[in-house]
Amino acid sequence: MNYIKLLNSAFEAFYFDDRLNPTHISLYMALFQEWNSSRFAEEFFVNRRDLMRAAKIGSKSTYHRCVTDLDSWNYLTYFPSNNPYKGSKIKMSIIGTSNEPLTGHYDPKLEQLAEQYHPIREPVVNQHRPTSGQALVSTINNNKQANNNKQPKGRQTVLDFFIEKKFTADEGKKFFAHYQTNDWKTSDGEPIRDWQALAVNWMDRAELFDQENKPSKKQASLKEDNLRTTKTKDYGQPL
Repeated sequence: MNYIKLLNSAFEAFYFDDRLNPTHISLYMALFQEWNSSRFAEEFFVNRRDLMRAAKIGSKSTYHRCVTDLDSWNYLTYFPSNNPYKGSKIKMSIIGTSNEPLTGHYDPKLEQLAEQYHPIREPVVNQHRPTSGQALVSTINNNKQANNNKQPKGRQTVLDFFIEKKFTADEGKKFFAHYQTNDWKTSDGEPIRDWQALAVNWMDRAELFDQENKPSKKQASLKEDNLRTTKTKDYGQPL
């Protein structure tokens, strides 16, 4: 799969599609990077919070509207997930590259090129720029799989991760204390394979719990009315 050819075809489609706005394109590029990181897999899973941050989208309704539009306009296929433990699934459409090999097939050339390309956010030694026309394939996912992230290096690592994801350090302390007590094992007794993915699920559940248990203004006003009393009472009236 040719990175440059795919990207050029996508931008050509954007140019002639008047339905798109900058938010659609920003979200598509964030999804394209996730697709690139997964080595152009036929299908891959995404996290809504990470995509919104990468695409600079601040509203959940805007995110869902844009991803639904991209699906209906055949830029991708969107498989939403109602399970907080599992992200939504995306299948990207191949635009104008019918002569390319099928997605999901292993290409040894991409494997060699991946060793030469390092994203800016990853510390590297002896970094050099890719040559002209070279496919840029990220090694982020592979590094994560190699490390497995079974356990954090310490509590401060967990707190920093929660703060980076816009959550409080107190929530990070709860997460660390819970799984430290359970010796970093799941409820089934299996060792945890990726604590960061588990932390993201923890944040999603905490956010959902806060929304479901947030009292409405109407309920608050009813409680206040029940506490109101008058100074003058007629005790002669029957109860």
